Amino acid sequence: MGAIPGFHHCAAGDIFRAIDPDSELGKTFHQYSSRGELVPDQVTVDMWMDFMCKQTDEDCYNPQSDLLILDGIPRTTEQARIMDDLIEPLKVLYLVCADPEGMFARMRRRALKQGRNDDADESVIRNRWQVYEQESAPMLDHYPKVLIRQVEADTTPAQALRRILEIVEPIHTQHFPPFEG
Repeated sequence: MGAIPGFHHCAAGDIFRAIDPDSELGKTFHQYSSRGELVPDQVTVDMWMDFMCKQTDEDCYNPQSDLLILDGIPRTTEQARIMDDLIEPLKVLYLVCADPEGMFARMRRRALKQGRNDDADESVIRNRWQVYEQESAPMLDHYPKVLIRQVEADTTPAQALRRILEIVEPIHTQHFPPFEG
């Protein structure tokens, strides 16, 4: 979505993977990700805040014209609480996959294609799913139900993106109307 004008896609996983693996933060990230666990909440939010400040400073993100699409953050109820003063969610999209085995296979293929070692190990993937069910799924209760939209993701990436755009495009138009004239 980052390539679509007016939308700024910020994926927490991309932020983590861009960290220097030899830095203290990189070592902390690897310590957790190699086991399929979540990085501590405050560390995650601090990294996101630092990244977003850089994106704004480098004119990659303009809060006056770009709809910020967060992907993978907040991932826990505590992260959502920490971020309450930082963001005002307009919609929370909850991607669902009825076939976990199919999702695991897709993650392994993506890991091989993109060199994402954190998604290549079957035990890490399965642990990540358990962590999701225990720590991430309850985060949805933090937000009003009226904000939450479920998106079926058992499909091609293009179809999933189309479904997401059907939800977020009207939000963008409402908050950033097109020029008239």
